[in-house]
Amino acid sequence: MRLFTAIDISEDARAALTEFVARLRPVAPFRWSPPGNLHITTKFIGEWPQANLQTLCQALRGAAKPGSLEISIRGLGWFPNPHNPRVLFAGIAAGPGLKTLHQATDAACAAIGIAPEAKPYSPHLTLARIAGAEGVAAARGRIAGAPPAEFGLFTARAFHLYESVPGGGGSQYSKLEEFPLL
Repeated sequence: MRLFTAIDISEDARAALTEFVARLRPVAPFRWSPPGNLHITTKFIGEWPQANLQTLCQALRGAAKPGSLEISIRGLGWFPNPHNPRVLFAGIAAGPGLKTLHQATDAACAAIGIAPEAKPYSPHLTLARIAGAEGVAAARGRIAGAPPAEFGLFTARAFHLYESVPGGGGSQYSKLEEFPLL
């Protein structure tokens, strides 16, 4: 099983992001993330044996709980950089609780043998993956001419364990378990 933990975004934020992507899609032939797949990853787990799923869930239940999280989705950016982008993303602004959640899930997973994250935590929403230069200049122009990117503010009260199953039109995500933040 290919797994990760994540926070769901609000339906209002999902609708605002869907509308934004609809304006960019005609000018940028990127591989756009399906709106239903948008989430804030807190820990990428990777391959994990199904036989050990309850061990993982028990570890995640024991992770420190930061309390509910106020999360704002705003701003846009390019990974790894704007000159040679491979990903277009929406930014995440949250208090220190989001980083605390990431550290707690990382530690809980490390305690059962899952490698800790090697890179610093950088919460974001992947809107599109970019294979080449086609459409990048047009997307930049459309973004520059748009109002500031504000996609919503919401309160997260739980995070989830997801399974990612590759498919013909991209990966399909299924929620396996919910973990309250309080």
